[in-house]
Amino acid sequence: MQAAEITAADLPPLPTRRGFAKWYSQPVVQVCLIAMVCFLCPGMYNALSGIGGGGQVDPKASNDGSVALYSTFAATSFFSGTLCNRLGARLTLGVGAAGYALYIGAFLSYNINQNSGFVVAAGALLGVCAGMLWTAQGSMTLAYATESTKGRLFALFWMIFNMGAVLGSAIELGLTYDSEASTVSNSVYAAFLAIAAIGAFIPLILVSPGLMVRVDGTRVVVPVHPSWKTEIVGLYRCLRYNVWIILLFPYFLSSNWFYTWQFNSYNGALFTLRTRSLNSMLYWLFQVFASLAFGVAIDSTRFRRVNRAWGGLVFVTALCMAVWGAAYHFQKGYTRADLAEPRAAEFARIDFKDAGYANHVVLYIFMGIMDAIWQNFAYWLMGAMSNDASQLAYLVGFYKAIQSAGAAGVFRMDSNLAPYMTELAVSWGLNAAGILFVIPVILLRVTDRTDEAVVTADEVPTVVASSALEKEGSLDEKKGSMA
Repeated sequence: MQAAEITAADLPPLPTRRGFAKWYSQPVVQVCLIAMVCFLCPGMYNALSGIGGGGQVDPKASNDGSVALYSTFAATSFFSGTLCNRLGARLTLGVGAAGYALYIGAFLSYNINQNSGFVVAAGALLGVCAGMLWTAQGSMTLAYATESTKGRLFALFWMIFNMGAVLGSAIELGLTYDSEASTVSNSVYAAFLAIAAIGAFIPLILVSPGLMVRVDGTRVVVPVHPSWKTEIVGLYRCLRYNVWIILLFPYFLSSNWFYTWQFNSYNGALFTLRTRSLNSMLYWLFQVFASLAFGVAIDSTRFRRVNRAWGGLVFVTALCMAVWGAAYHFQKGYTRADLAEPRAAEFARIDFKDAGYANHVVLYIFMGIMDAIWQNFAYWLMGAMSNDASQLAYLVGFYKAIQSAGAAGVFRMDSNLAPYMTELAVSWGLNAAGILFVIPVILLRVTDRTDEAVVTADEVPTVVASSALEKEGSLDEKKGSMA
């Protein structure tokens, strides 16, 4: 390996920290604060999405808004790693968080005046913001972790983040418990709007990533004022020298695809409003436990990292096939035509007090568990490839871009009234394809240790090149591609 010497001037000096300041600057505390941003912003979005149709009886407006959202999300995410490295992770996270309150406000407006155009426009803007938020979140969370804690630190983030959706769903359940309507009330949207607005200000109190020190004493290196040209070249080189990432695109594509069938075609189609809220709360609550258990297991030092990768893939495969097999069993009992006129009046939606509800909700809980583990495994795989925060920003950006392109496609599919069984079959098939393409990545790319950027708190640090990307070009280019 080649090493490149850089001077102390290339990194900001560390302030003297004692007491609260020392505790506050710990990686675990900062990850918790990042998670709180997602607790308050994407968490409220997930609570609305989880009950199907954004809380509306007719999912048309929600689907159209989601198509716009995920289309711009996909386009922005491809370059969001560049934006994150150029603007800084804190600013990128803050700008990204601001879009969620507007989107929730658009549904409040729709409840009052049926202005679907506002929902679509707000969705398009949120897509840009979400691409920025998730790239900043992913790069910071993975960069702050050491080799042995990436699974657990991301699991901690995922737990706190999903508790936001649990809280939101509990609010929905409380406000709709005695309601016979199939659309959530203005008070629900107003409460979510206020909560999401608070979350947009948390990035202001985060410690600068350039001043972060990991628990093993190594510094987190951020790009030193990279130019736009440097970042665009870095994005190109990341793809050129990490062609393996293309093999993960099917896994990324399917990671949000199944939401549409789960939220709209299952929860939104089969259940009463208050039961949809309860189901959503349980869906996100069990993600908390699943992400914790998976994060601890995937970081276990009892086994080599390569063996943990294979074990994780086997578990993901078994869980995925079991969930979709059970989903197929229930899907055979109803069609989209059953919910359309003139048969809609005869279709009895399931309430949590009805016989047979338990079987349906258990399946929905396992859908949530599958989602948590699918996403956690994706982030763990990326974290196993690199410790370089700017490189991770590119990788997370690719992940969110492909993921969002898939979501845009399936929401359009649902908006065009594709049969529920077709949506299920495509979702199942994409999950299976994604799993197959992970196999060569583990074979060829996952090792027991990642060559990492090693920067201690000493006055003159040394950076060890961790990829062909860092071995290329001049020292200035290297500084621009490191984080």
